[in-house]
Amino acid sequence: MNIVFEKIISRRDDFPSLKQEINGYPLAYFDGPGGTQVPQSVIDAVSNYYYTSNANFHGNFITSQRTDEVLDGTREKIATFLGADGFKNISYGHNMTSLNFSLSRAFGNYLNPGDEVLITQLDHEANRGPWLALRENGIVVREVIVLPDGTLDYNDFESKINEKTRLVAMGYSSNVTGTINNVPLIRQMTYKVGALLLIDAVHYAPHFPLDVKALGVDFLLCSAYKFYGPHIGILYSNGENLNRLPTYNLRTQLQHAPFSIETGTLNHAAIAGVNAAIDYIESFGEGDSTRNKIVDAMEKINLYEDAICKDIFKKLNKIENLTIVGPTGKDAKKAPTISFDIKGIRPADICKYLGGKGICAWNGHFYGIRPTEIFGYIEKGGFTRVGVSVYNTIEEVDRLINAIKTITSGVQIN
Repeated sequence: MNIVFEKIISRRDDFPSLKQEINGYPLAYFDGPGGTQVPQSVIDAVSNYYYTSNANFHGNFITSQRTDEVLDGTREKIATFLGADGFKNISYGHNMTSLNFSLSRAFGNYLNPGDEVLITQLDHEANRGPWLALRENGIVVREVIVLPDGTLDYNDFESKINEKTRLVAMGYSSNVTGTINNVPLIRQMTYKVGALLLIDAVHYAPHFPLDVKALGVDFLLCSAYKFYGPHIGILYSNGENLNRLPTYNLRTQLQHAPFSIETGTLNHAAIAGVNAAIDYIESFGEGDSTRNKIVDAMEKINLYEDAICKDIFKKLNKIENLTIVGPTGKDAKKAPTISFDIKGIRPADICKYLGGKGICAWNGHFYGIRPTEIFGYIEKGGFTRVGVSVYNTIEEVDRLINAIKTITSGVQIN
């Protein structure tokens, strides 16, 4: 094991929730795709906000001024994390879904009947439902086909994007199959027709460096609770794109980006936690600037998570009556996420058994309901999913695999 991996493993103790036991078993948390655990530094940041800064913003007293510093400073920190220019590009939301609904409602008032929006069958419902709702406004919403191997059909994409396409909304990585979509290729196609590009990076951001300027995206959404922070949605918007949209807001709030899409009082304490979460990620990296440290950290984290995930994949792939969903080739581009089916056993029963052994995994469609329908697993209750985060270890993988082997051996588990 190399020194980088040893350093990452040594940081597992940073997560106090992982020190508990369930039925005498150490907690092994494989539900990073549903939301990561948080390090002590994030817990401290949230707590410290309430101790020292709890107030509304833009007031003329010290706790309010500290709140302003938290909100503004975290916008800058997120911009650095995403490779954006700065403060003006970053908006907060209660979650990614609420931000995307706000965007879709604004686009509903901005676009004309007959204009087209292009989405995909692979996406999380939070990046499908808001856009499908625009059909009520006379907007044509087309869907790119997902292939049986869990990848998008880019020939189908090319056939459906046209001069009437005004927006392409797609995910960077699937939270069901782990598939990483070819965003640079999609960007080229959208440029050709003059469409805007919105990327759901919720499942991508925890595992890989992001550079929104290099990608050339117009909007990008992610969620801090997927990368070791509290429950906060984040929107990156490029240039004047957000200012062009007639967002729903109160006349008392600021009417320009990045504030125009933010409704009501924000979760200030959680935003303080987001700042700490990015600091935590940065602490894994080296470099001569915050941005370079973050990129280096994400590259190291990705190497570690990929090694753990490949070990899980190799061992699962040897188990009889177990089918892994999505890309399985050695050159497949994937996030460290594996969804699988065990013949004759419902995913809910699998996860209940694992949970009793202190192993946390998720079952269902994970809000990726359309691909689950297409793959034919809705009636069975979806899949069992395991995802790798920075705190998972080879020892936990062995526990997971041994438990699954017990399940497939015919032992009664429910």
